[in-house]
Amino acid sequence: MTAPESLEADLRAVERQLGRPARGVAEVAHRCPCGEPDVLRTEPRLPDGTPFPTTYYATCPRLTGAISTLETEGVMKEMSSRLAEDPELRAAYEQAHEHYLARRGELGEVPEISGVSAGGMPTRVKCLHVLVAHSLAAGPGVNPLGDEALEMLSDWWVPTSCAALHAAEDAAEDAAEDAAEDAADAAGRTAP
Repeated sequence: MTAPESLEADLRAVERQLGRPARGVAEVAHRCPCGEPDVLRTEPRLPDGTPFPTTYYATCPRLTGAISTLETEGVMKEMSSRLAEDPELRAAYEQAHEHYLARRGELGEVPEISGVSAGGMPTRVKCLHVLVAHSLAAGPGVNPLGDEALEMLSDWWVPTSCAALHAAEDAAEDAAEDAAEDAADAAGRTAP
C-alpha cells in the first residue's frame, strides 16, 4: 500500500470509529495493537478556522469507552488531589504540559490557544482521554498521569481485533456492491 492509500485507509478507519470524518488530521499518532489508528495528531486550527487545542485525539471507541469508565470512577478527582499535594508529580505534569505545547507548536501557532494545552494540564486533571492519548502518542515517561491512567486500562483491543472486524465488514460491503453491479449488468443484457 502506498502512503496516500495508507492514509486513506486510516481515515476510513477513523471515520468508522467516530461515525464522522476526522477533521484537521496531521497524522496517526498511535496505533492500537490490532493495527487500527487509535490516536490522531490534529492540527491546532481546524479547516473551518476553529482553534483546536486537542493535539492528541483518541478515536478508538473501545479505548475511549474504557477511559470514560475511569472518569466515572473518580480517577480525575483523585489525580487532581495528588497534584495539589505532590510537588514532584506537579513538576512532571508541568513538563508534560510543555511537551504537549511544543509538539502542537510544530504544527503551527494559533494565538487564541497559545499556552493552553489540554486535559487540564498543567494544574488539574480535566480529561483523561487527552492524557491517555498523549501518553500513547509520546510514549511512556512523558505524561505521568496519562501513563497512570493507561496502566489502569484493560486491553481494550481484546478479545476481537477491530481491524479484523473492519476487514470483514469491508469485504462483505465490497461483495454486496459487486453482486449488485453483476445483477444490474445481467438485467441490462438482452436475451438472444
